[in-house]
Amino acid sequence: MKINWGTAIVIAFACFIAFIMYFVISMSTDKKYDHDLVVEDYYQQELKFQNDIEKEENSKTLKSDISWHKAEEGIVIMFPENLDIKNIEGTVFLYRPPNKHLDFETKISLSDHNLLIPDKRLLDGRWNIKIDWTYNSNPYLFKEEIVY
Repeated sequence: MKINWGTAIVIAFACFIAFIMYFVISMSTDKKYDHDLVVEDYYQQELKFQNDIEKEENSKTLKSDISWHKAEEGIVIMFPENLDIKNIEGTVFLYRPPNKHLDFETKISLSDHNLLIPDKRLLDGRWNIKIDWTYNSNPYLFKEEIVY
């Protein structure tokens, strides 16, 4: 049986359409391709973006910014030594890009200029840390990608 060129073109288009439909259906139904947004309220966070930029600019006016290091007990966050710890308030948010169920937020409570994030709450790998804090009602923000 001989197939003419018109029939061959129709068969080729049908095969191509079937191929594309297979990938569309498999990508939309397979759980391993299910990706979440960074945050659930993405648009509300985007509206606050300018406010975050201003807080980061305030952080640059400090004599020294927040720093951190990895210790056996976990992550130690060090606030500037020249600030009175009684006037520091805020939150520390750790975001784990691959799994939103590991994200957590903790309030800043200092007994000295260091804050410890315990090792039991952290898995090895990449984390985004966001420290939103105030000192004498001046807002500051520290953001960094860390590898634990």
